[in-house]
Amino acid sequence: MPVEEDTIVVVASGKADPAVRDHLPAGAYVIAADGGVDCALRLGLRIGVAVGDFDSVSETGLAAVEAAGGRVERHPEAKDETDLELALDVALELGTGRIVVVADPGGRLDHLLGVVHLLGHPRYAHVEIDAFLGQASVHVIRGERMLTGSPGELISLLALHGPARGVSTEGLVYPLRAEPLDAGSSRGISNVFATREAHVTVVSGVLVAVRPGLVERRPV
Repeated sequence: MPVEEDTIVVVASGKADPAVRDHLPAGAYVIAADGGVDCALRLGLRIGVAVGDFDSVSETGLAAVEAAGGRVERHPEAKDETDLELALDVALELGTGRIVVVADPGGRLDHLLGVVHLLGHPRYAHVEIDAFLGQASVHVIRGERMLTGSPGELISLLALHGPARGVSTEGLVYPLRAEPLDAGSSRGISNVFATREAHVTVVSGVLVAVRPGLVERRPV
C-alpha cells in the first residue's frame, strides 16, 4: 500500500510508447484504468489496482492482475465518470502526493480533451500531476513548478477552467512577467526552453505545460 508523498502511476487504455517506461518513477504503485491493464502489462508494470467497467480489457490481462494479487474494482458500464477518472479517484483514496498518468492521445478527440481537462480538476488540486500522452508530456501547474528540459525544447502554457493570473516564467526564451493567460488564448503557445530548468509561477488559476515531443531528459 502506498503512503503519502509516494508517486502513483495511472495507466489508461491505448498503446503507450514503450519509451515512456524509462521516464516512469521506479517502484511506483500502479493503477490501471480498464484497458490500461493490457497497456501496463506490455510496459512490464506490476498492477496494484485495476478499475473500470472492463469493456476494453482482455480476459488474459485481467486474469494476470488477479493472479499477481492485484485488486480488481468493477463498475457498471452506465456511469457518470470515465474509467480514468475512477482510477484517479482511487489514487487519491490511497493517499498519494503525486500522480503520473500514461494515456494514448490517439482515437477520439473528445476523450483527449476530456483527459487534459480532467488533469486540472479542482479535486486534484493538492496533488502534483504529470502525464505522458503519447509523445507529449503534460504538467499541471498550480502556484509554482520547476520543469527540467533541454535548451531548444518546445513548451506551451495553457490556462484550464478559466483565466490564470500573474503568470511568470524564468528559463524560457519568451518570458512572461506577471501576465494573465485566458482560457482559450494562444498567448502561451510554442515557447522554448532557454536553459535546462524553467520556473513557472501562477498567482491564481491553473495551467498545463505541454511539451509536444518526448526527448532525452531526466525522468520526471
